Amino acid sequence: MMIRPLDFYNALVQEGLDTFYGVPDSLLKEICACIMDKTVPQKHIITANEGNALALAAGHYLATATPAVVYMQNSGEGNIINPLLSLIDEEVYRIPALLIIGWRGEPGVHDEPQHVKQGKLTLPLLDVMGIRYEVLEKTDQVKKAVQYMSMTQKPFALIVKKGLFDVYPNKPEPQSRYPLTRERAIQMVLERLNEKDIVVSTTGMISREVYENRKNHEKDFLTVGSMGHASSIALGIALEKKNRKVFCLDGDGACLMHMGAMAVIASRQPGNLKHIIFNNESHDSVGAQPTVMNNVDLQILAKAVGYPNTFSAQTEQELETVWNDFYEVSGLSLLEIKVKSGSRKDLGRPKEKPVENKEAFMVFLRG
Repeated sequence: MMIRPLDFYNALVQEGLDTFYGVPDSLLKEICACIMDKTVPQKHIITANEGNALALAAGHYLATATPAVVYMQNSGEGNIINPLLSLIDEEVYRIPALLIIGWRGEPGVHDEPQHVKQGKLTLPLLDVMGIRYEVLEKTDQVKKAVQYMSMTQKPFALIVKKGLFDVYPNKPEPQSRYPLTRERAIQMVLERLNEKDIVVSTTGMISREVYENRKNHEKDFLTVGSMGHASSIALGIALEKKNRKVFCLDGDGACLMHMGAMAVIASRQPGNLKHIIFNNESHDSVGAQPTVMNNVDLQILAKAVGYPNTFSAQTEQELETVWNDFYEVSGLSLLEIKVKSGSRKDLGRPKEKPVENKEAFMVFLRG
């Protein structure tokens, strides 16, 4: 049985849970749309990462004595383990929060390879951490969760299976201020690389669009999981392959999730690393919910942490104009390309297994 997002939202609010923090997930996009539609901005923050969301929830509880709702994909359990165990745990500060977790890779349900192991461990991880949970089936479970949190001052998790939420009819349309599509920008970048150039692409649509627009996939490391870490993977390669250019094709949400990586990259000054951020100011792969990257000047940020060279483009013409300088300049470089949200409906996915991509890529690196 499906749950209407508005019914679930109303059940939360009726129990006093009117504050929301989290990182969007495709399984939660309908309820996220409802939250965005119904909640005033100060009561809802789309956070950089899941630990950020839980820390906000802790601060909210300290100020109000009321739990907040923290939503995430189950991959985010990894990011949230530290604050779950060292901040809100009953043996530390004992702070309740209602966790809403999308169950990607649920055993027996087909999903992408990066979700399989996480799907198997979603419930066992909660068991090990001593977090009580239920698989969400009906809105009545919200009252039970609130009663538990009230009695124990401990967190409670509701696990969301694929297809649980019905369509929310009032989804806000993403506002695209830029004319260039991300896929066209990726095509232009790939067309201008040399035979020995190395590509590391980030999680989600960017890796899928790289895959669709390249014939020789051994040149690309498609980071299908581990959101926010593609730039660090690229740094690890660049430091060992100093005679070859390494291009990190990053997204604004991924960059935001672990932004400290930019400072670490700059501290090593890899002259062969070219960091490209396709910025559509949204979490495009999971529903196009907004990031805060419309308020961030990436060029100033990159300069502040130590990138010596920064470039930007918003149109095909601008990308054509800056490309040669970006490609040829010596020293660590960043190129921000502002692109519109969205992707084509028939966008494919990698056909090879991740381990096959890895093995072919390693052969290419040895060449």
